[in-house]
Parts: sequence; C-alpha cells; structure tokens
Amino acid sequence: MPNNFVAIEGVIGVGKTTLARLLQPKFKASILMEVFEENPFLAEFYGDRERYAFQTQIFFLLSRYHQQHQAVPDALSQGMLISDYTFAKDELFAWLNLKDDELAMYGRVHAALGEKIPKPNLIVYLQADHEVIMRRIAHRDRPYERNMDPEYIRNLTSAYEAWLSNLQDIPVLVINTNELDFLANEQDLDYVASQIQKELEANGNGKPIESEAQATLLNGGDIPAFQEFHRQLDVSKGFDPDLFFNYILLVEEMGEVASELIKIWGDAKHLAAEGSCSLAEALPEAINRNRATLRSELADLLAYTLKIANYTGIDLEQAYLDKMKQNLSRDWPKERTQPRSD
Repeated sequence: MPNNFVAIEGVIGVGKTTLARLLQPKFKASILMEVFEENPFLAEFYGDRERYAFQTQIFFLLSRYHQQHQAVPDALSQGMLISDYTFAKDELFAWLNLKDDELAMYGRVHAALGEKIPKPNLIVYLQADHEVIMRRIAHRDRPYERNMDPEYIRNLTSAYEAWLSNLQDIPVLVINTNELDFLANEQDLDYVASQIQKELEANGNGKPIESEAQATLLNGGDIPAFQEFHRQLDVSKGFDPDLFFNYILLVEEMGEVASELIKIWGDAKHLAAEGSCSLAEALPEAINRNRATLRSELADLLAYTLKIANYTGIDLEQAYLDKMKQNLSRDWPKERTQPRSD
C-alpha cells in the first residue's frame, strides 16, 4: 500500500512507539519516531508545568516541524510511512498547558507551520484505562516521568478524545489496548495490523482534501481557482490572514528555495570534480537528485504568493498577464539576454 501515512496516537505510556516499531516490518513501511528526549525543558516541565510550559511547547513545535517537514514527503515518495505521533497533536498539549497570550502566540505559529505538513491518511488512536496507563508509565521508568501527575494524564486523555471526536478530515481508528500486548502476543499485533489495513482500504489511499468544493478548485488548474482555494482553506483551517505575518512566512519559503538551489550548485561542483566533467555537464544530474525537494519548496512559495495576493485584493493571473505584456515590449539589458562567457 504505497503512499499511505499512518500515525499512531494516544496518551503518554499507551504504547504508540512500541506499536509503530512492530508494524513497520509488517507493512514494509518507513518509520518516523517522535524525538522527545532531546527537549531540554521536559524534565523541568513535569516538575513545574506552569513555569516551563511555553518553553517546552515551542521547542516541541519547532522540533516536530523540522522533523516532519522534510521527512514525511521524503518517506512518502518511497512508499508507506508509519509514525508514532501527528504534528497536529502538538496543539492539543498547548491547550492544556498554555494560557492567554502564550497560547495565542503559539496558535499562530502552529497554524502557519501546519500548512506545510502532510496529513496522515489514518490516525490509529490507542485507548487504555487510566490505571493501565499509569502502570505502563511506571514500568518503563523514564526518569523525567517519575513525578508525573496522574491528574495530568486524566486531563490529557479527555483532551485527546475531544480533539479526535471533532476531527473531520482524517479517519480515526480507535483500538482499546487494555487487554492487548503487541510485544508478547503476535496475534494481538496481527489483529491491529488487519484493522489498519481494512480501514485504509475502506477510506482509499489518497490524502484527504478538505472538501469536494476545494478539490474542484484545485483541479481547475488556473490561478483564480488556486486563489479561491486558499481563501476557503484560510477559513476552514482558521489560518492567520495577517499580512506581515504571512510576509515573514513567504520570506522563509524564499530562503528554503535558495537553500535547495545552493545544494544543487554544491552537488554539481562535487559531481564535476568526481567525474572530471564540466559544471554544465554535471548540473542535470544534480538537479535530478534534488528535484523533488525543490518542487515542494517552490509549491510552498507559490502558495504564500497566492495568499498575499488574496490579502491585498490582487487578481494574480491578470497581474501576471499585464506584466508579461509590458515585458514583451521591454528592452532588456545585455547581461539578461546573453549567456555569460566565463
């Protein structure tokens, strides 16, 4: 089942990582694991949540973004991907831990970054009774979890279930794990794998699109349709329309395009040196190696250009046509029209 993205979710200690690792060989999938030990604020957070909540959440948000932004598209280009977390769930923890201005600031950053992360085709939500979860947390005995407040786990469970019950654009498979032991019992693992496969087949392999209307706009294939798509997406996702904020994100995307072009240039120089050929001869291979990532970054750049056109009331297609008409009658400097001799 190529190109499916399955995310395992559930509260701390329910068994997400164990299940993801065991499912990987069954589905011949790539795997993406949450990196949480590296958060320098995590131990302090469990001891004093109010004091260290904002630092902990922002670190997790940026860490998860940097991990998923590149890793998810790369993995999906090769086949199926299984992850032990979703990018979206980071906001759930923020709702529990942040307040007022900190929560508002976090929400704006999360919404902007979330636009760039592919959504799973399926979320597998692992449930367990509170007592079972607390036993599992105690059994794995991670140092920073030893002072875990049981009430925090109760609140987290409630938040998870509220979040998933309101989730409309991603199918959710709920599995109660009270009596399941994936590690010790192969039949339990086979049962979960079969449920996942059935759910994927029932929902199809394609990445869900927000609505049929938005899908139609994307299939329209012209700039006005794309602008309207982003207008609807902003509303349905609650994206921040602040012009300056989106300008910053546009500049960020320009930087990422530049980084990819620099990488292509560096790869071409390396290939030329290795193969005793000219830079011009090595360049096509360097482009081919990096085309998928550059393609994605250029798409992000276009998306923010469309959004800024929307926020400023510009018909981008007409603006482009008008500008190109001007260019047709324009006299260009020689350095733009003649190849360099060096």
